[in-house]
Amino acid sequence: MRQESPKSKIVVIGGGLAGSEAAWQIAKRGIPVSLYEMRPVRPTEAHKTDQCAELVCSNSFGSLSDHSASRILKDEITSMGSLILEKAREFAVPSGASLSVDRDLFSKAITQALSAHPLITLHREELSALPTDTICLVATGPLTTPALSSALQAKMGTSESLYFYDAISPIVSADSLDLSQMYFANRWDKGESADFLNIPLTQEQYDTLVDDLLAGDVMLPHDFEEEKYFEGCMPIEAIAARGRKTLSFGPMRPVGLRDPKTGKRPAAVIQLRTENEHKTAYNLVGFQTKLKYGEQLRVFRKLPGLANAEFLRLGSMHRNTYLNSPQVLQPTLQLRCDKNVFIAGQLTGTEGYLESSATGLFAGINAARLALGENLLTLPDTTMLGALLKSITDPTRVPFQPMNANMGVLPPVIREGDKKKLDKAVRNERMSLRSQQSLKEVSGLLG
Repeated sequence: MRQESPKSKIVVIGGGLAGSEAAWQIAKRGIPVSLYEMRPVRPTEAHKTDQCAELVCSNSFGSLSDHSASRILKDEITSMGSLILEKAREFAVPSGASLSVDRDLFSKAITQALSAHPLITLHREELSALPTDTICLVATGPLTTPALSSALQAKMGTSESLYFYDAISPIVSADSLDLSQMYFANRWDKGESADFLNIPLTQEQYDTLVDDLLAGDVMLPHDFEEEKYFEGCMPIEAIAARGRKTLSFGPMRPVGLRDPKTGKRPAAVIQLRTENEHKTAYNLVGFQTKLKYGEQLRVFRKLPGLANAEFLRLGSMHRNTYLNSPQVLQPTLQLRCDKNVFIAGQLTGTEGYLESSATGLFAGINAARLALGENLLTLPDTTMLGALLKSITDPTRVPFQPMNANMGVLPPVIREGDKKKLDKAVRNERMSLRSQQSLKEVSGLLG
């Protein structure tokens, strides 16, 4: 392990989604980049390969539905030249009204693009300290090493360590499923084709699952670690513990998914989403879990159609680290205490693949502008990315929890003559159109 100190390069630490996007944005502006990715020299608890931009949980980048929060953010960073979204679309797999990718082809393509760029040097080693004489962008994600976490804490002058637990959902082999007990459908028939596999549950089957989840043997945290969950990625057994009906009103809600065999709505529905373009593997949507491996096999193989399921990946837990961004981070994604250090990805307190990619893109643009002696940018809060960055860097947010893109971070669009409460579809469309217009007003600065 050593400390990089080049005079002419920007150092990017971390080759995940955010770091990969940041390095690309910096290099396309003519600035050399030293990109450090510690894998495979030092593996992590969650990653399986040494590829850049490896997807360790879901393979979905979220909704493509018109005027959804996810779609608005996708449109914004597409217009800003996102490498991640370009490759995500190139290696997309059928997924109803969402953008999901073949995770292996996607990460290999990102790695190849970075390795082939003449201004990007990919270093396979761990940095345990921050550079002191060059611009640095830290995008080491939720599994930042203790050494680098300590370096960041020392830089910020705080010993505070925020974290939460992220749970990974299981993946099953398609040819091991009993499809006679499932049916293909998208909720409310959205999308051009029926891409999700659905397992309908009777009330008895649902009750059995809840009982098993509540009684299941789980992996416990270390004695010195307090469990803090992000609401958007709760372990399924933690959701079940909130009440017996919680799952059927949450990830297993049956609304819009009538069983074609009965013509009726089931008590609950489990959805499976394809993992690759060949549809050889499926992810159990919303089934992120901290159950022990043996318990997962016992509980999940009781479900209809999964009695002989081959689990290509079982669920697991890992510790996620993020900064107290409202206190230490500016909307430019610079540290308040050091203008030469930028933060991107989940370290900022944003949650989700798309959000990580977006913060990497924006931090990369600003790091390049700093190196070129140009004014740094902040985006208007009428854009989804601008509103998200404003939210996570708002000093009044106490306590701070991770945030993903949602319509709630955008300012209202009430106009003179409007009723007090707009129809949701009208409101979202107005917000979407306003976002596009706002981005056009600063697009000349983003190139």
